[in-house]
Amino acid sequence: MIEEYADINGYKMHYSELGTGTPIIFIHPPVLTSVNFHYQLQGLSAHFRTIAFDIRGHGRSGPSREKITYSLIVEDIKQLMDRLEIDKAYLCGYSTGGSIVLEFLLAQPDRAFGGIVIGGMSEVADRKLRTKISLGRICSEIGMVCPIALITAWAQSHSNTSFFRKLFNDANKTNPMNAKQYYQYSLHYDCTDRLRQISQPVLLVYGEKDRPFHPYAKLLHQRLAKNELYYFKNIDHRIPTKAAGKLNRLIKQFIDTDTPLH
Repeated sequence: MIEEYADINGYKMHYSELGTGTPIIFIHPPVLTSVNFHYQLQGLSAHFRTIAFDIRGHGRSGPSREKITYSLIVEDIKQLMDRLEIDKAYLCGYSTGGSIVLEFLLAQPDRAFGGIVIGGMSEVADRKLRTKISLGRICSEIGMVCPIALITAWAQSHSNTSFFRKLFNDANKTNPMNAKQYYQYSLHYDCTDRLRQISQPVLLVYGEKDRPFHPYAKLLHQRLAKNELYYFKNIDHRIPTKAAGKLNRLIKQFIDTDTPLH
């Protein structure tokens, strides 16, 4: 695996790259980092060019002097693609990273083959999710990134001690102010009214046990012009790590066909 640093759009970005072929770029939620896509890079790199990066102020990327917004992250991705000489790619986002996929498809339609949204949303409308994101914002604001990193890393690692350490060590490097900004923007982002403008195919993946996210899945399924919706049985929100093999196979099928699945 190639691990690099690059001066991208005013900050020092850390990214990992593995494999050749059609590019897939992975986007993580607040405090978690590119490490969360370890199993995707390892499993999909035999077929595709897989790239995961740390958002500004997260993991091994440098802090951001600019306030973090989805538009800024989309521009960062575009500039990374330019640096890597990638004309078009698939964008794959997990949780709030899925919202950034939608924003990329809206803002840079000519640079994307399509999108993969894993447990994502076009807006944060329910009280439970708003409370969870607000709590992350408050903890970040008072400098309590370590507890968030500890809880999320343990939840994602599902008792794999070495993977937990790697997840936690990178997540714990998160800049509190940048994490707060990412949480804050996620809380108020809403592209629901623009979803019909997205023409590229989108793969929607959700956990059967992740019931609070099912209304978001149904909304995206109804509004996006070209999409397929999949629920993974006996899986909650932690799909990239808890259902990695199944997710990787589905992503491969989606890209290989380049049309909505049947």
